[in-house]
Amino acid sequence: MNQKTPRSGAKKSLITRRSAIKTIGAASALGLAPGYVRYAQAQTSEPLKLGFQLHSTGIGAAYGRWYDRTTQAAVKLINAAGGIAGRQVEIVTEDDGTDPKRGAEVVEKFASQHKVDLVFGTLFSHVVIGSAPRAGELKMPYFVVSEGYHVASGALNRYVFQPGITDVRSQVSSMAPWIAGNLGKKVTMIFPDYAFGHDHRDFFTAAIEKQGGSIAALLPIPPTETSYTKYFPQIPAETEVIYHVMVGPGVLTFVKEMGEHFGSQRPQIFGFIDSLEAVDLASPGLEFLDGTYFWEAFPRYAGANQSAEDKFYREHVGVDGNGASTADAKDISTFSHMFGCWETLYVIKQAIEASGYQGPADKAKLIEATEALTSFAAGNEHPQGDKLFDGKRHQCYGHQFISKVEGNKLNVVHKTSIEDGQYENDTDYTKQSL
Repeated sequence: MNQKTPRSGAKKSLITRRSAIKTIGAASALGLAPGYVRYAQAQTSEPLKLGFQLHSTGIGAAYGRWYDRTTQAAVKLINAAGGIAGRQVEIVTEDDGTDPKRGAEVVEKFASQHKVDLVFGTLFSHVVIGSAPRAGELKMPYFVVSEGYHVASGALNRYVFQPGITDVRSQVSSMAPWIAGNLGKKVTMIFPDYAFGHDHRDFFTAAIEKQGGSIAALLPIPPTETSYTKYFPQIPAETEVIYHVMVGPGVLTFVKEMGEHFGSQRPQIFGFIDSLEAVDLASPGLEFLDGTYFWEAFPRYAGANQSAEDKFYREHVGVDGNGASTADAKDISTFSHMFGCWETLYVIKQAIEASGYQGPADKAKLIEATEALTSFAAGNEHPQGDKLFDGKRHQCYGHQFISKVEGNKLNVVHKTSIEDGQYENDTDYTKQSL
């Protein structure tokens, strides 16, 4: 999306009462408040340029496609309502190939060539870790949509935020009590062998042990693996629960081969929806998943108690009640992750408007304004639900969902409280210099 507005020396459009009322009506139809009109006179200013670091190719491509759709939908709404602080938003997209080295190069390109105001959107943890140091060196605000604990851990720098999606440590801390109380306490974990998977390994191990449970085996899977049959015989016989979290193009193969190995004689199975993001639950070979459980951040299926904001979000992104594209029922969204782009953009909007940001000289003000945020209310801007934000850790905390596979659908059986996912650590990015 490259929506440019006239520069200050260009001929300006006249804003008449009739055109203003017409624009208000358009925004109202989108479900937005008409208060944006106070920014109308500023729309001849330079656009805000947001660098969108996208996994268009590589193992994150399925996510990247939906991150892009979600981002474009949110920006369309934001611009229709007057933009951010009266300035239209221009998205500048670069593909990082889901590669850490390329990620750092993309951040450099955003800063030196595109001269964007900030960068957002990165998902895969190894790419975040590879890119974040360069963002810090360039003093480039970097808003990731990743889930990794790397932000809240204090391992990155003051320019990196994760305000629109919860982190793995929070997620597994919420899940462990329910798993131990309902499925079993002897757990074998199957996870990708890089930072995101290591977060699951480390924090779920601690969380299940806190519940009196134990880890029967740890099975790390290389990210380039294409067949998984050799791993399943390594699962100890005493395993009560298989905990799986896999990502990338091999997820359908992974789940099918797990079913072929166990058949009907299986332990309880609890998966993170990452193992089936962008995969139709009705796909042949997934029948054995019936009766198993998944973590979801944002339930794929709308359900009987669908909220107004969930309906609004799906309508504008183009997702139906089953979590598929409204244009193609076979095109399954990455519903539990992509909302993070939408919500992060609205956090960016809130922070920019609070900071009085005008340009690169105000980046320190933007960082401090983001750190001053404390909570986000559920609504059209935050359809996944209400959240708390810790400005010292640069991380948000929200609700999680446990869903059961029944009849090729996911039905929510448990919703955690925000408090379930909170934890103690001593991260304080605000002590770092700007």
